[in-house]
Amino acid sequence: MTNQLTNALVTSLLAVGLWSCNTTDPTPSPYESGAYILNSGNFTDNNGSITFLARNSTNPATDIFNAANARTLTGGLQDYTEIDGKGIILVDNSTAGQDKIEIVEIGTFKSLTTLKAPDVENPRYVVRAGLNKAYITCWGATGSGANFFASPGYVLVVNLASRTVSKKITLPKGANRITVVGSEAFVGSDGGDRTLTVINTETDELKQPGIDVGVNTNPIDVDANGRLWAYVQETNEMVRVNTASKVVDKRLKVGGSPKTPGSFALSQDKKTFYFVNSFYDAADNYRQKGETYRFGIDDTSIPATSPFIGRLFSGLGVDPQTGIIYAGVTPSYKQAGYVIRYQPGGALIDSVRAEIGPSRFFFR
Repeated sequence: MTNQLTNALVTSLLAVGLWSCNTTDPTPSPYESGAYILNSGNFTDNNGSITFLARNSTNPATDIFNAANARTLTGGLQDYTEIDGKGIILVDNSTAGQDKIEIVEIGTFKSLTTLKAPDVENPRYVVRAGLNKAYITCWGATGSGANFFASPGYVLVVNLASRTVSKKITLPKGANRITVVGSEAFVGSDGGDRTLTVINTETDELKQPGIDVGVNTNPIDVDANGRLWAYVQETNEMVRVNTASKVVDKRLKVGGSPKTPGSFALSQDKKTFYFVNSFYDAADNYRQKGETYRFGIDDTSIPATSPFIGRLFSGLGVDPQTGIIYAGVTPSYKQAGYVIRYQPGGALIDSVRAEIGPSRFFFR
């Protein structure tokens, strides 16, 4: 009996050893952990792209969609996020009817499917709205001049399991930024509307009424206390919204004319907002100028008089794992830009070459 047990044990160990020798670890994805740099490209050249930069590297992988699929995005890069194993890329082409949404495999960027017109027209922002469900804001067809926002905006509800559009939710003109809090999505606009529109993400239905905040209000992010912050273009204010009561409980004027804030990014601890305050200098051929500032969520004013970093950036992002600030620099929309990395306190780390118009960031 003892010999039988010993022989059985040896046989089992040999089997395990042979199994171990015949198996290999999964091949790591080429874009596993780091920052995606969203390069908007030059609008009329339709040359937006995505650059991948590993956290501890200064050697970026450029135009990774093209590298994975042997074709370019063929449009301006508007937004990107990841939902349940899929990456969603919003592409805004300068020609009407040529906009699209590319759905890719995360980590490899291999294309899974492409959604096109007539469902997709001027896509703006994408967020996760539930399991395998994306909400994508769209302007719809645009006009010119005072009638630029010629059509109602809408949210595309995309089923990522079937990779199809399941619904369109009609919204005010110029539907733009969108943030999800719990089971509600809050949608802003650039088309002259005063309200933050609220959508029930479980039913994909509008919740009436919206929240009256001010003309051209857009949600930014949710702070450490669960409050939603939004920017109101009409009054140049940052406002804090209690999403449970649907009440604006704080309004802070941002600096003064002629500068306008943008490129907001929330710190790792969600207690500080960074932003770029800029203007176009008529005395210098309308060249854009500005600096970068910050304010705390408990501050009582945003004077924007002492820059956090004394230079203009085309985009800001904060790595949620490290707190490191990524800042895009666009010398022109005809040449490659670069990204500068800073410690949370503002100390310079390094700079890395990107592509044309680094304007947003996604971290994984």
